[in-house]
Amino acid sequence: MGIESLEMLKIGAICSQSGVPIRTIRYYESLGLIRASTRTHGGFRLFSPEVLPRLAFIRQAQTLGFSLEEIGHLLAIHDRGQLPCQEVKTQIEAKVEQIDHQIHQLQLLKSQLLSLVDKAQIPGEQHPGIICPIIQPTQKA
Repeated sequence: MGIESLEMLKIGAICSQSGVPIRTIRYYESLGLIRASTRTHGGFRLFSPEVLPRLAFIRQAQTLGFSLEEIGHLLAIHDRGQLPCQEVKTQIEAKVEQIDHQIHQLQLLKSQLLSLVDKAQIPGEQHPGIICPIIQPTQKA
């Protein structure tokens, strides 16, 4: 079905049908993630209904941690008539690796914090230059 035979939608209709705010739709258009098919004589953007699954893809990809730049790359592959699935798989594997690294870093931080709490002694007096000795241990002479 060609674009000519589809009923074109104004940005407000795209917003209501997709749940994507108008401002975000305009932003995605400015980044080239979506395109208005044409404009009315009054300058209103008109979109093909085919933009709705594209917006759904963008939103889902963002939920999965893809950046708009990464999404743009995937959409460019799609727009060349290819499936971006291999690229998606590669990027997901990289994201899982990043998450594993972040989990490891957070576990180290958690251990450090628990160690500080276990060793914490609340002093009865202030020491010059020390705000809290739990974080800034005092120098023992």
